[in-house]
Amino acid sequence: MNEATLRRAVIQDHAAFLDGEHDFQEDILKLAGSDLVGTILETVMLATNMRFAAVARVTNDRWVACRTVDEVNFGLAAGDEIDIQSTFCQTVRDTSDKVLFNDVATDEVYLNHPIAAKFGIVSYASIPIYRGDGSFFGTLCAIDTVPRNVKHPRAVAMLEMFADAIGKSLETEERLEAQEKQVEQEREMMRIQDEFVAVLGHDLRNPVAALQSGIRLLGRQPLPDGARKLVPVMQASLLRMSDLIDNIMMHAKARLGGGIRIEPVADAPLAQALTHIVEETRVVNTQQVELDLSFDRPLYCDAPRVAQAVANLLSNAVRHGTSGTPIRLRGTSDASGIEISVTNQGEGVPEDMLQELFHPFRRGTQTRGEGLGLGLYIAASIAAAHGGRIDVSCEDGTTTFTFEMPLLSEAD
Repeated sequence: MNEATLRRAVIQDHAAFLDGEHDFQEDILKLAGSDLVGTILETVMLATNMRFAAVARVTNDRWVACRTVDEVNFGLAAGDEIDIQSTFCQTVRDTSDKVLFNDVATDEVYLNHPIAAKFGIVSYASIPIYRGDGSFFGTLCAIDTVPRNVKHPRAVAMLEMFADAIGKSLETEERLEAQEKQVEQEREMMRIQDEFVAVLGHDLRNPVAALQSGIRLLGRQPLPDGARKLVPVMQASLLRMSDLIDNIMMHAKARLGGGIRIEPVADAPLAQALTHIVEETRVVNTQQVELDLSFDRPLYCDAPRVAQAVANLLSNAVRHGTSGTPIRLRGTSDASGIEISVTNQGEGVPEDMLQELFHPFRRGTQTRGEGLGLGLYIAASIAAAHGGRIDVSCEDGTTTFTFEMPLLSEAD
């Protein structure tokens, strides 16, 4: 191909593609980086003896090289554009018919064709490429400056098969891109939702704390019998609300920050924190809660977080335990670690739920009252953050959740 002719014909070029500014940047990227397309072009050249092969993006008024293998030194690379009037591909697009000739000097249809004469083309093949939805994408081209037998039925069948394979690969790439964009949009939406929930939970804490203080003060005042009966009910509702806010905030922050974070301290007041949550539970629930703690050594942990986990286990025991039966909370420590168990009487966890019990937003079918299904998930996450875990056992109408963690130290 005459270089001066090419320079006059080029509209956009390879440099525009390398700069990421080409009008057909995405189409070129899909093909230029495809191992399949590279293998197809090399195979076309080997099978036909043609010394130039390319995949071109063809529209009503544009012809752009997307991928080329050039042993003739035509000088066309990915992104180079030629005036579409200077190509046979406009005919392919308009008629949906392939263009083939072995030798332009003897071909009955293309004898002395001006496009062939302009670029020194002697043998040529151009096969239409269609996307999966039937829309026209471009062409698979093979060119040489000497005669080649590209009209042989086997060569034609191979070119058509390769053009079809390229069209299907484009459809696959576009489907994957659409799915990736959708996933990214969903992730961004979830991130925004998590931020909103975290901010909302933070803003709800102050009014809930104010209500809790007000109700405590109210409970110390002389009240009519009817009003005094309402105080524990309001305290129970506020405690439940506070637990829900804590769980929502922790879940949102864990998602935003990559997991639940703990701040362990030496000589953590774990017994005091657990006693406090048991006292709160006793105030607002009719079920008896038995407490047995025997931590006989200094503990290194995040006591408020462990207490939150145990509070969630207690809340779960209250909801699922048989009314009128006691709930037992037992805590021990030894050289191997810390163990805190919460036991209640009642229907056990169904076998089909055990695998998903500690997943977020999972709720039992027999749950009494409202809940988000975050309690056990948060408890398990806090245990994991301490290097531990939560196990559950159900036997003879008794369900026990056991929080286990190793005996950590500041060095750990």
